[in-house]
Amino acid sequence: MKPRSAIKTDLFADEHHRKKLDSLGDPLADIESHIDFVALAAEVDEVAPRPASAQGGRPPYPTETMVRILVLKRLYNLSDEQMEYQLLDRMSYKRFCGLVNATHVPDRTTVWMFENRIGEAGAKALFDGVSAQLLKQGFIARGGQIIDATLVPAPKQHNSRGEKALIEQGAMPADWKPAKRRQKDINATWTKKHGKSHFGYKLSINVDKKYKIIRRIETDTASTHDSQHFDNVFDAGNTSRDVYADRGYPSEAREAWLKEKGFRNQIQRKGKRNKPLSECQQRRNQRIAKTRVRVEHVFAAIEQMGGKLLRTIGQARANFAMMMMAACYNLKRLVYFRKAGIEAF
Repeated sequence: MKPRSAIKTDLFADEHHRKKLDSLGDPLADIESHIDFVALAAEVDEVAPRPASAQGGRPPYPTETMVRILVLKRLYNLSDEQMEYQLLDRMSYKRFCGLVNATHVPDRTTVWMFENRIGEAGAKALFDGVSAQLLKQGFIARGGQIIDATLVPAPKQHNSRGEKALIEQGAMPADWKPAKRRQKDINATWTKKHGKSHFGYKLSINVDKKYKIIRRIETDTASTHDSQHFDNVFDAGNTSRDVYADRGYPSEAREAWLKEKGFRNQIQRKGKRNKPLSECQQRRNQRIAKTRVRVEHVFAAIEQMGGKLLRTIGQARANFAMMMMAACYNLKRLVYFRKAGIEAF
């Protein structure tokens, strides 16, 4: 007698699988229902119009499809090669991108070319587009602003002392062939934090206390001091006058400026040589830390999206990747608000 098996075949098995995905709760379906990707695609097309295809040539994929692919790539920290594979393999990815019945899906080269075509301007358009949808839902900046920065690691470069000296002078070693130059990141820099050396870039953000949404963003190399980005990420539109930051940001000039503009200085104090903080100042730092720590939740959420390690070479692509990190974090935040039934007030 033939042994019985729980495996049964059905011509409509795919349909059964899709229904099962819906019953289990497909996170991409939640994103689909709460994010207006048509509006995001329009924002990208405005700053980076689609190129006209030659007569008889293959037309480009719709911008909306490619935007959805970029969101998937960032949310799950996928390479271009893995993105192509997952689009062919995963039912949920194909459904999210509208490619269920498509004969062909965008390959790794198509994804790479789209990213390079829209560039930093396209990533900024996506960030602004998601921010606009948050504002439309009433999630304006409330409760005060928190400013902080995080290091974004990049692949370490192994250069000789002579090569490093040339790079610091803005020159390129003559013996580097074109193929080697493409793999050398001459923009990323080294810095020390808590006694450890780090190589890569820096992401500075402004988060509002109420909703923990990224309101402003600035990108740079790792060696740039956190405080240099303060003015660029400062948000004068927050409904509260409280400004929170850690001990890397205080200065007499900054405190005077905040006081002159009517903002409440909630920046932690920093002790100096032979002049440690008083007990009162330490208590003040501890009180501020309880609020300032909310920005660390944002960095942790970005880390959970697959990590902050960059797979790119050069400042321009690093800026694109960091901008996409912020855009996708805000996108997930909006989906969370809508799914949880949280209303803005």
